[in-house]
Amino acid sequence: MTITEKFQNKRCVFSIECFPPKQTTQMDKMKATLQAMRALNPDFISVTFGAGGSAGGVSTVEVADYIQHEVGVPALAHLICMGNDQTSAARILDELEQAGVRDVLALRGDRTPTRPESPDFKHASDLTAFIKWKKPGFSVHGACYPEAHPEAATLQQDVENLRIKQANGAEHLLTQLFFDNMHFYRFLNLARRAGVTLPVSAGVMPIVKRSQIERTVALSSASLPSEFTRMVSRFQDDPDSLYEAGIEYAVNQLRDLIEGGADGVHLYAMNDANVAAKVYEGIKDLL
Repeated sequence: MTITEKFQNKRCVFSIECFPPKQTTQMDKMKATLQAMRALNPDFISVTFGAGGSAGGVSTVEVADYIQHEVGVPALAHLICMGNDQTSAARILDELEQAGVRDVLALRGDRTPTRPESPDFKHASDLTAFIKWKKPGFSVHGACYPEAHPEAATLQQDVENLRIKQANGAEHLLTQLFFDNMHFYRFLNLARRAGVTLPVSAGVMPIVKRSQIERTVALSSASLPSEFTRMVSRFQDDPDSLYEAGIEYAVNQLRDLIEGGADGVHLYAMNDANVAAKVYEGIKDLL
């Protein structure tokens, strides 16, 4: 069953995200992590974009290949606009096809000094259209932002842009992480009213370390509800308690989303199989 078919046949699809190791020497640890995640029965595992190569890192293709064939779970490979043109994107798509991976999450990607703007893909919707043209048999997935993309003028404008992704061939949307479910429900209502009919997976990240807080919020631009900030204030100097409280917060958030009718829930596990297992234990009865 393909990822798209799972959304047609399951009440709520459960997925996990991982990222490629920065060094090839870390691949054995990555493999052990992925094997541990298999026990959580994810419907798919997504792999963030990593080019690998001379920088010493492991490529998205290599990790996706391992997930699909050794772990036995469908892999969703990220592909970004930034730093890629049609030639390099086509090469990566060919590599994914050779590996038997035919699900791609098309993203613009974060702007960094080492990644130039793409001359061919200004928006993720452009990359979406290119993938569907180049590989008609691929399923293309897209990102969405419950609190609006940081560069969008308004949430309504951002939702309207999702219609372009949908028209260009996207089959499923996956949200940026958020900490207040009301933002997700509001976003989903706006999207449906705007004619966006694609299934949407709600992305949640357990915050279990103090070091994650500022970095995660800065990258995601997610707002922090009072319940979350109280948790952080209470336990920020008590690592063990913060760990347990962060797990509990994520479990409560996910349970509400599943019971609230989310098409899918997506766990940003930060390559931590133990965190993923603890969260799964708290929601498996609903899946």
